[in-house]
Amino acid sequence: MSFNNQTLDHLKKLCKLECSPEEDQNILESLTRILEYITQLDGIDTDNVKPCRYVLQGMMKNQMRDDEVKDLLSREQFLANAPDQIGGMIRVPPVMKNP
Repeated sequence: MSFNNQTLDHLKKLCKLECSPEEDQNILESLTRILEYITQLDGIDTDNVKPCRYVLQGMMKNQMRDDEVKDLLSREQFLANAPDQIGGMIRVPPVMKNP
């Protein structure tokens, strides 16, 4: 697949973008470079590569952590940091107002 002015015009219409001719040319060049890079990636043999959920190995340790049941906070401890409370519950500003 390659990008041309017709494809770019269609994308601009879908995205509701307005661009100058210079911007159009820059966008076409960028999209062409992206497609060339993806084509290079298609040539890499990934048949024996396991899927990876995380790029950083350190992030996987939290994924396998066992759940631990602990004592719950008392209501007083829970509400101690609440900015405002009413009737033993956290009071929040109204989201919707009556008409």
